[in-house]
Amino acid sequence: MPIISAFYGLIIKMFFMQSEHNPPHIHVIYGEYVGIIDIKTLEMMEGDLPNRALSMVKEWMKEHKDELLNIWNTQEFKKLPPLK
Repeated sequence: MPIISAFYGLIIKMFFMQSEHNPPHIHVIYGEYVGIIDIKTLEMMEGDLPNRALSMVKEWMKEHKDELLNIWNTQEFKKLPPLK
């Protein structure tokens, strides 16, 4: 699972497999915490990310929503800049 971005201890990944399921989503790892977040709704579908970490991920996702959806749809890996 390639790393799309990393910042403040958060690692953002996305599967690149034909078998990956909808809705479009990212995987987030933050220490021992994990989360799966829907790209379109920004809702955590699964996981236990702390609220502060989830807020940072959502802020980052808002900035890169179109790019994330493009990566999901084309399956073309691209690194995205971190949250500043």
